[in-house]
Amino acid sequence: MKKIILIISISFFSLQIQAYTLQKSNLDLSYPWGMTWVDKTTLLITEKKSARIILFNTLKNTSKIISHNIPVAPWGQGGLLDIISEGDSVWITCSIMKNKLLTTAVYKSTLHNNSLINSELIFEATPYINNAKHFGSRMTIKDDYLYISIGERGKGMISQDPSNSIGSIVRIHKDGTVPEDNPYVIKNKWSKEVFQIGVRNPQGMDLDPLTKNVFISNHGPKGGDFVGKVIKGTNYGWKRVGWGGTNYSGTKIGDGNAWEPGLLSPDHIWVPSIGVGGIKFYEGDLFPELKNALLIGSLKFQYLSYLPRNEDGFGEERLIFKNKIGRVRDIEVNTKGEIFLIADENKTTLYKLIP
Repeated sequence: MKKIILIISISFFSLQIQAYTLQKSNLDLSYPWGMTWVDKTTLLITEKKSARIILFNTLKNTSKIISHNIPVAPWGQGGLLDIISEGDSVWITCSIMKNKLLTTAVYKSTLHNNSLINSELIFEATPYINNAKHFGSRMTIKDDYLYISIGERGKGMISQDPSNSIGSIVRIHKDGTVPEDNPYVIKNKWSKEVFQIGVRNPQGMDLDPLTKNVFISNHGPKGGDFVGKVIKGTNYGWKRVGWGGTNYSGTKIGDGNAWEPGLLSPDHIWVPSIGVGGIKFYEGDLFPELKNALLIGSLKFQYLSYLPRNEDGFGEERLIFKNKIGRVRDIEVNTKGEIFLIADENKTTLYKLIP
C-alpha cells in the first residue's frame, strides 16, 4: 500500500523555473534522434528520417557527413535512432525490415576517415512486427555490457512474455555475445538477451555515475511515464499495470491497478504523461545546482527539467525551460559541463545551454 501512495504523491509536483540561456549552432538538422561524443569537442548526431549521421565539432562549428551502409527502414516512428561510441567503435540502433515486417536492430561499426566501416548486425529484436511504432532504441554502456531498450511495438501484453525481446531491456556484450549471467540462466523461458521486462516504449537511458545503476525513461500512454532503474530479472508490469495512467481512449490499463505485488516500482512517475524523452545525469561543475541531478527532456510539453537528488533518490521536478526548442529529444554534457540538446523537429539545430 505504501508504494501506491508514493506513486500518487509524486504525480503532483510544481515546476520551478531556473534562469539559463540557449545558444544555437550553425548546424542544420532534420528530426535528429541521438548523439554521442567521439572526443571532448566532437559529436556524432543521427537523423531519424534521412538516416544521416553528422560529425559536428562544437568548438569550430564545422560539420561532416559520415557515410555508412546500414540498411535503415525509416518508416513511422522508426529510422536511424540512437548512437553511442567508445574509441573508434560505434553502436547504432535503427529499425530494419524483413519480409515487410519491422524490428529494432543494433549495428556495431568502426569510425574511420569520415565513414562507418565493418558494420555488423549484432542484435535484432524478435519477433518482427507489422507496424512502425514503439521501437524504444536507447543504449548505454556499463563495463563490457551494452544495454538496449526495446519498445513493445504497440502490442501491449507481449512485454510480459520474456521468451521474446519485445517490450524489454536487453543486455549483451559490446561484441553482441550474450552474458552468461543474464536472467535466462535461472529464469525458465527467458530469452537469452532479455535482462528486464514489462516496458512500453523506453526512449531515454543513462548510467548513474554515483550508484552505477542504469536508468531508463519510459513512455506510458495517457499518463504513467516514468524514470526507473534497470534491475536484473525484474518486471515493470506493462500492460498489466500502467502506473496510474489510462489508455488514450480513457479506458483502464490491465485490471486498472496502479501497481501489483511482485512488480518493480519506478523512481519517478508522471500523470498525465509528459512524453518523456532523453535523460542524462549531470556530472559537470558549470551548473552547481544541477550536480548529480537527472536531466529530463519532454517531447509532449517541449521542456527541459531536472530531478535533484535527495536521501530517498530524487526530489521534486524543477523546470529549466519550456517551449524554446520544440520536442526535447536527447541530451549530452561535455567535459566542461556544457549541456547540448537536440529537438525532434524538422528544421532545427544543435543547442547549447549556458549559465
